[in-house]
Amino acid sequence: MPKLKGHLLSRLLGKEFDGDEEQYSQEELGNLQLVGNKLYSHKVLRVNYTTYDVRRDQDSMNPRTHSDVMVCSRETESGGHPYWYACVLGIFHADVFLRGRNVRNRSVQRMEFLWVRWFGIDADHRWGRTVARLPKVGFVEESDPDAFGFLDPSLVLRGCHLIPAFADGRTSQLLACPHSVGRPADETDDWQAYYVGM
Repeated sequence: MPKLKGHLLSRLLGKEFDGDEEQYSQEELGNLQLVGNKLYSHKVLRVNYTTYDVRRDQDSMNPRTHSDVMVCSRETESGGHPYWYACVLGIFHADVFLRGRNVRNRSVQRMEFLWVRWFGIDADHRWGRTVARLPKVGFVEESDPDAFGFLDPSLVLRGCHLIPAFADGRTSQLLACPHSVGRPADETDDWQAYYVGM
């Protein structure tokens, strides 16, 4: 809950998403109130985008079947990968408001958010047209505090197609619990890596 409140508070305060969650004190987090302490779950996320031939199209994602999304990376200035990838675990909204002495807007606002499990870029893998290879990603280990997080749906560019790197095999090291909401219900381990379909 503190991580969710931190995410929502950053958005309410107009802070730009850079991949790192802002740290807030307990008092600051306490100023953010969820009306009725309720979260509302949704089954489908629809994202509008422009196709390569300048037409409108729409992707539909849901946590059970088509759940991988891409967002713009904030690492492009340093020569990093242009996109970040995430697996959507849940689609939610909440009615929230801020209280406190210095709050200007006390009205209730509906805020939509995604609960995601992040993929990390395989830095040792060469990819691109010159080497005729697709980019390679893998789930961030659960020991990393940013392996799971929250995302503003408006930042999602579109859904993406990730292809398991079958040669790399499967692993249970990324997520220790065999039955977790972090992976499909019929699986007890993860693929070591995935290729990003272009």
